[in-house]
Amino acid sequence: MPEQSNDYRVVVFGAGSVGKSSLVLRFVKGTFRESYIPTIEDTYRQVISCDKSICTLQITDTTGSHQFPAMQHLSISKGHAFILVYSITSQQSLEELKPIYEQICQIKGDVGSIPIMLVGNKNDENQNQEVDSSEGEATAKKWKCAFMETSAKLNHNVKELFQELLNLEKRRTVSLQIDGKKSKQQKRKEKLKDKCVMM
Repeated sequence: MPEQSNDYRVVVFGAGSVGKSSLVLRFVKGTFRESYIPTIEDTYRQVISCDKSICTLQITDTTGSHQFPAMQHLSISKGHAFILVYSITSQQSLEELKPIYEQICQIKGDVGSIPIMLVGNKNDENQNQEVDSSEGEATAKKWKCAFMETSAKLNHNVKELFQELLNLEKRRTVSLQIDGKKSKQQKRKEKLKDKCVMM
């Protein structure tokens, strides 16, 4: 599928098995997969509202491995917004985001105007927690980005994460709500309402 100029590109980064794919699949398809399947790179698309017209939200789910630096560089240079995911059950996964954040700064320059969300996933696994919320918040403050804890498994804060990320976009108005555009289903319902029914 050719890339559209009005695509809004979100890139999801994080170490292996922190739940990047789970968050994306939960958001796009409403599903959750218990088993872990490593990702090389997947792209998902969803229609959103952008400056009062419709555009495509393109979500790139990247590999958790460091074997593909060229792909990572390309994803950053083409991305409009970034989700940096760690697992609250792994201190190491938070540490691994630092070089990725630094690379975003290096490629994008001033990150002050770029939507970046630091995400502590797996907050349903409190009994195995290694990273406290306050540490996530402190890191986000240091990186001048937003922070949220999620659970792809329980569908906690997943839609909110993507909407909040879009709210951070100041260069244009992007929203998961498609304003003023009625879905085909709604239009069909309204058409049926206007028709007389013969008994």
